[in-house]
Amino acid sequence: MKRRTLIKSAAALAVSPWLYSCAKEGESLAGKSLERIGIGLYTVRNQMAEDMAGTLQALAGIGYDEVEFAGYFDHTPEEVKGFLDAAGLVSPSAHIRLDDIRTSPEQLIASAQTLGQDYLALNWLAPEERGTLDDYRGHIDLVAGFAEQCRDAGLQFAWHNHDFEFVELEGQVPMDLILDQTDPELVQVELDLYWITKAGADPFTYFERYPGRFPLCHVKDMASDTSMADVGDGTIDFAAIFAASDVAGLQHYYVERDDSKDPLKSAARSYKAVSELTF
Repeated sequence: MKRRTLIKSAAALAVSPWLYSCAKEGESLAGKSLERIGIGLYTVRNQMAEDMAGTLQALAGIGYDEVEFAGYFDHTPEEVKGFLDAAGLVSPSAHIRLDDIRTSPEQLIASAQTLGQDYLALNWLAPEERGTLDDYRGHIDLVAGFAEQCRDAGLQFAWHNHDFEFVELEGQVPMDLILDQTDPELVQVELDLYWITKAGADPFTYFERYPGRFPLCHVKDMASDTSMADVGDGTIDFAAIFAASDVAGLQHYYVERDDSKDPLKSAARSYKAVSELTF
């Protein structure tokens, strides 16, 4: 196995042995691979804006099974569903904006239902929206109400993290506040593995403390200088993380890279690395 510099299997076992005690006695932790691999379409946002149908076809040609939307670029949900079907792809989730939760929650839910999605994930908080813990408390109240609407519609709300949710603010870690003050059945987390690692937090600690609350993840690697990298070129030991999927609740794994100069090439390289990964 390629040596990793930040998260290693042995270290994970030492830090959180309980995560691995759920494995059946005598069962090897190695040899499994992901059955389905997804991609966050934010990676190819410019291509999606120019040619959504062609971009989805290209991603399917690489081998992807699932996609997570990050905008529909003026296409109707019905048009988007047609593009998905033509490419042989499914979309379990979409990113949504805080302002849209405030102004058009019913439209968000209706689009998700048309596309057959199961999850709606808050994409991020702008700097002016996260200056104080009271800002976070207000967002928690807002998303709790929206999460109830999602549940009533057969959907699940999730919070997608960046690094700032793991940086102490006024003596508390915002992500802890979010997880502690929301109903686990209503609010789950899409764990971005790059951003939690860059923040210096430990995903295994969160898996152990909040088991089952991480059904989605972004598979985004980190270079030694903390910049983003294609999967396999960085320092994150995804095998160790994926081995804890049952405890974490992980079901959907989306490759993503925000800053690639050649997004489709990056998507292909990351797909190859993830598809060859065993754990």
